[in-house]
Amino acid sequence: MTRLSRDDLRGKAQGVRGLIDPEALGPTLLHEHVLCDIRPPDWQDGDTFGRKIAIEDHWPINYGEVKAPGNLQLDETAIATKEMQAMRSDGGRTVVDLSCGGLKPDPVGLLAVAEAADINIIIGCGQYVEEYQDPANQNRSVESFTEEMLDQLFLGAWGTDIRAGIIGEIGCQTPWTDLEKRVMEGAVIAMKESGAALNIHPGRNADQPQEVADFLMARDTQMDRVVISHIDRTIFDDNRLFKLADSGCVIELDLFGMENSYYKWNEDVDMPNDAQRLRDIRKLIDRGHLGQIAISHDICYRSRLRTFGGHGYGHIFRNVVPIMQRRGFTDSEIDQILVQTPKRLLTFQ
Repeated sequence: MTRLSRDDLRGKAQGVRGLIDPEALGPTLLHEHVLCDIRPPDWQDGDTFGRKIAIEDHWPINYGEVKAPGNLQLDETAIATKEMQAMRSDGGRTVVDLSCGGLKPDPVGLLAVAEAADINIIIGCGQYVEEYQDPANQNRSVESFTEEMLDQLFLGAWGTDIRAGIIGEIGCQTPWTDLEKRVMEGAVIAMKESGAALNIHPGRNADQPQEVADFLMARDTQMDRVVISHIDRTIFDDNRLFKLADSGCVIELDLFGMENSYYKWNEDVDMPNDAQRLRDIRKLIDRGHLGQIAISHDICYRSRLRTFGGHGYGHIFRNVVPIMQRRGFTDSEIDQILVQTPKRLLTFQ
């Protein structure tokens, strides 16, 4: 395998099919999972309920009335291809799959999907939250994680010659564990040495995104190259939201299409709907943060796929953009959020 250098990547994006002219990225979903297995470790016991979703099971599965481990497995390239083709028809051109260590990333499968659907798929690298990681990671150093991520960006990811195009999603939780901090430290170094952007999965606590931002700023991280994900399930007040935005990071609201208030991963949270997400985006724009906003769906459930009665990866292009237009978002604002900001982040420096 040929090892690329930072100079080889500078000014380009990198997808599973190779280097990409950033102008060819087009409308982009910055945070999705196309092929992954996101079952919690204690759910991986052979129970497959949720893989085939009958109409009468769809609501109970989505609302969390029933345990459905199979719903958290996206591992069929034929279904993924069909979903990506539908997304392309709805207007999307690039998808970032952030299925990193612990989520069973499948670069070879994603390459097949990208070629069949004629889209760009860009993969992440690094490690998810501690519970999902290989237990052997407990003994690894910051330098070990750094080298792993650089190899995934320059040489090949997950035992293949298919290279990553972004770092992340790097997993954190509350309280933030020592192992996760070592991974994050390694990600910061890899970011500086590669010119790649960094995506972060924060813990499900309103103060954790800021904790991570403070950690990064203390290490002289280029904050406009940092995306902090899942803000729409984490921060629910303007003071925290605006303070985080003032750090310079990109605020990602990436659960579009999830309209239920009930959130099974943190039952103390009342989830917003898409209209509320757009109100938060308008607040950020009015405060001068237009270039710091990203949106996506973070699809990792089968029940969210169109194949099984869900909204699919085209929901933002098909439904949310027209709502934005009706609510006074300008074409340039929409273009900034869906095209220009992703292009900036996915272009290596």
